[in-house]
Amino acid sequence: MKLYASYTSPFARHCRIALLQDNVDCEFIDTDYAQSAANSATQKVPFLEDGDIKLTDSSSILMYLSQKAGRTFIQDVQEQELFCMTNTCLDTTVNLFLLERDGITTESSAYLQRQQNRIESTLKALNDKVSDVQGPLNTAQMRLACYVDWALFRGRISIEGLSNLDNLLRVAKEDQNFNTTAIPA
Repeated sequence: MKLYASYTSPFARHCRIALLQDNVDCEFIDTDYAQSAANSATQKVPFLEDGDIKLTDSSSILMYLSQKAGRTFIQDVQEQELFCMTNTCLDTTVNLFLLERDGITTESSAYLQRQQNRIESTLKALNDKVSDVQGPLNTAQMRLACYVDWALFRGRISIEGLSNLDNLLRVAKEDQNFNTTAIPA
């Protein structure tokens, strides 16, 4: 099994955590934009190869790994909603981050400002959805923790006043696999 990814990708980090949780032997191949464009139809990381199985999205990779391990990927519709909301916020944050690296900022576009507003409103909703979190984290909570940690590292968000997200991150940092996969400083 081979996971093509970046050490800084929060999507890839979640997959790396799942691999560690299940003690799966997998070769990690650090991959850049050019490699992902050449080797993945979606032109993004992570992507996974396991024999004839080729998966190009972290969600399908996580589901595949869960099935291989005999675990349930998502327990119920509320966990699915949390997972999807997190993915929406994460995708939006990553897109704004990459656009800013290219010199395109929210100040230059009403559409991009709406995307920034989406992040802020979604963070508040996510905060409301994760009250009283205790470990171990489920799939959706771990996705959210990967996102929040990445977004804080990149200076994309603040969780000031979002005490449930702060608590979620604290609980995640008690998980050895979360710490093992931390973004290299």
